[in-house]
Amino acid sequence: MTHAQHQAATAAVAAVDEAITSRRSIRRFLPTPVPRPVIEDILRVAAQAPSGSNVQPWQVYVLTGQRLARLCDQLMAAHDDPAVRAQHQAEYAYYPTDWFEPYLGRRRATGWGLYNLLGIAKADRARMHAQHGRNFRFFDAPVGLFFTIDRRLQQGSWLDYGMFLQNIMVAARARGLDTCPQAAFIEWHRIVLPHVGAPDHEALVCGMALGHADPQAPENRLRTERAPVAEFTRFLD
Repeated sequence: MTHAQHQAATAAVAAVDEAITSRRSIRRFLPTPVPRPVIEDILRVAAQAPSGSNVQPWQVYVLTGQRLARLCDQLMAAHDDPAVRAQHQAEYAYYPTDWFEPYLGRRRATGWGLYNLLGIAKADRARMHAQHGRNFRFFDAPVGLFFTIDRRLQQGSWLDYGMFLQNIMVAARARGLDTCPQAAFIEWHRIVLPHVGAPDHEALVCGMALGHADPQAPENRLRTERAPVAEFTRFLD
């Protein structure tokens, strides 16, 4: 390898690593629009994700403008009405019913880290509820994405889907944009799916906010820790 080739390879590694390691879940966005060609380009790149037998199980709905605003209003009204909330439940279990370590500790650290930045006390249920409701406005992002999968597919396709979602987030970072993947929407699939016109055989996987992070927002200062490689890896010779 020549010196120039080595430099180019090093730069390529650094660019990919930066896009991955700078990705974080943003919880307040600027209203700056994201041009449709940019969104299409991100999805085109993300679609290079691998999937078993190349079945490509993803379907994407992109909401902006008034279509996005109407859905956000509808979801917020439902979120704020206990009687309505009682009539909705997620179609699949994203989290365990009973938490245990080390996962419980990680979950708590993230939650309280966010609330501390926002000045939300542990007993302040009203502000916690309001903050959770921010999900349903996509944290003010100008673009809301919904992802669905054919419910006849099996667990392997759901695993494949995660690689597609990660590709979207990394491709967004490479273009100076930020995201927040949101499982909060799955409780409201009976509102979301008709709004986007999804057919009956599609199940809601999650939503995702896309846009430019608000650099002044305190919640965007949250940095979550990652376990060291030695904690989750065994090298077997």
